[in-house]
Amino acid sequence: MNKKLLLQLNGDRKLVGILRGYDAFLNVVLDNPIQVFDDGEVQIGPQTVVRGNSIISIEPLDSL
Repeated sequence: MNKKLLLQLNGDRKLVGILRGYDAFLNVVLDNPIQVFDDGEVQIGPQTVVRGNSIISIEPLDSL
């Protein structure tokens, strides 16, 4: 919790944000999510929920 994550989603999408919560279905709540593109990045909003069935991989970006 409260760690910066990189989520790789289906459809070659990537989101970077701060983990605020999750549930048994791996639905994830991210604060300050940024969608990362090859040519730049786009701010999505203050908070978003990502459905677990669209997540391909999760990578922590903060060092332990």
